[in-house]
Amino acid sequence: MMASTSPQDASLKEQLRAKFVSQTLQQVPTPSVVLDLAKLTTNCERMLDATDRLGLLWRPHIKTHKTIELTRLQVGDERKTPVSLITSTIKEAENVLPLLQEYQCKGRHVNLLFSFPLFPSAAARLAHFSSQLGPGSLSVMIDHPDQLNTVADITSKSGNPPLIFIKIDAGYGRAGVVPGSASYTDLLDAVLAAEKQGIYILHGLYCHAGQTYGLRGDWAAMDYLAAEFAEVIGAAALVRSKSPDHPLVLSVGATPTATSIQHPLFFSEEDMAKDRGMGPIKQIGGLFDEAKQAGYALEVHAGVYPTLDLQQLSTHARDSSLMTADDIAISVLAEVASVYPSRGANGTTEALIAAGSLALGREPVADKGIVPGQDYSGWGFVAPWGGEGLVVKQPAPGPNFPRVHEGWQVGRISQEHGILVWQGAREAEVPLRIGQRVRVWPNHACIAGAGFDWYLVVDSRNKGREDEVVDVWPRWRGW
Repeated sequence: MMASTSPQDASLKEQLRAKFVSQTLQQVPTPSVVLDLAKLTTNCERMLDATDRLGLLWRPHIKTHKTIELTRLQVGDERKTPVSLITSTIKEAENVLPLLQEYQCKGRHVNLLFSFPLFPSAAARLAHFSSQLGPGSLSVMIDHPDQLNTVADITSKSGNPPLIFIKIDAGYGRAGVVPGSASYTDLLDAVLAAEKQGIYILHGLYCHAGQTYGLRGDWAAMDYLAAEFAEVIGAAALVRSKSPDHPLVLSVGATPTATSIQHPLFFSEEDMAKDRGMGPIKQIGGLFDEAKQAGYALEVHAGVYPTLDLQQLSTHARDSSLMTADDIAISVLAEVASVYPSRGANGTTEALIAAGSLALGREPVADKGIVPGQDYSGWGFVAPWGGEGLVVKQPAPGPNFPRVHEGWQVGRISQEHGILVWQGAREAEVPLRIGQRVRVWPNHACIAGAGFDWYLVVDSRNKGREDEVVDVWPRWRGW
């Protein structure tokens, strides 16, 4: 069996483990990014269970964390099911290659989708990746006929025709072709013509509902999930009109829509039939039936769901039975460097932490409130944490977040500086002191993690030792 990490990666991991394992979060350097293994495991198992029960193909994205260890949790390390992954950079593909080779040796079919619309300079590296894993291991994304030249280059260099996903724009407006447009028809004609020459294999249609990050109502993401499935099923009809019986995988998702299938009523046909006022569930069930009758394979994909973040909490894609602030598995450990009494709004205190945009990211949670500026608009939220009377009274975001957001939050940032501000009544303010450590939930886990070379891993299942580092996971850097 091949090693699942390179010798250099294994050496770095062991060095980091020797340095940090068994230390507590009161001892490690700040700022650091921290993952809670217990919460990661729960979030991953919920997705695996939901896709299993609904008979859906599953393709996790690994760009959020860029680690071998969390990839194992996303695909179920001991399962026998196919391992289908998504990456946004070629570096991610190159670093996960040893793990995919390990799974191949265990008899699991592997496939990796490089999900950025294909560009010419990617050909050589993707061809090398494909040659290491063999036929059917590489999928690529296209949304323009000129990209087919790069696909042909990959085939020529590797000897393995890649699988192709056509990127569908289902309203997000970032990438993809719009179904029903002349561009989609022209692209599909070009794809089917070149497929006959053996240059590649048209594998499926793919869309990403990134616009769902702006949702704010419990389970509203299910409406968008239904719209995504309807969009790709409609787009697939044109494929079948030009190439009857062509096999197709229809892949949809973003963390809000993909995780909405965890709704309890999805778990059996009997429950779905009851509906109980959940119109989208009945609609999605009908789309499932339509897709099965047409012979399509349905796939869902998502990326940030293992760690979650404030942005995902704000979407209310699941209600509080399946999604609270306590499910967020990532936090940035920071230290209070100074305190400024009465400097804040209404005479409240402000405090300086040694963690700014390079540690927390600079992506806000979209303000969707009826009153502009009323909703949470910070750069991170201080978690209720600390065993020495630190911030144990800090309120956590509740079911009305982001509209209701009382407590300490990062109100202003610059490169290394973060300014904590108090939201709420002055008399309710939780005291802070210089040298105190806080854990900040970031707005966007993907961006926050990018500022660090490794994650410190704790496990809240270890009662009495919840803050003890149990592992260190190096992150991949670069493109």
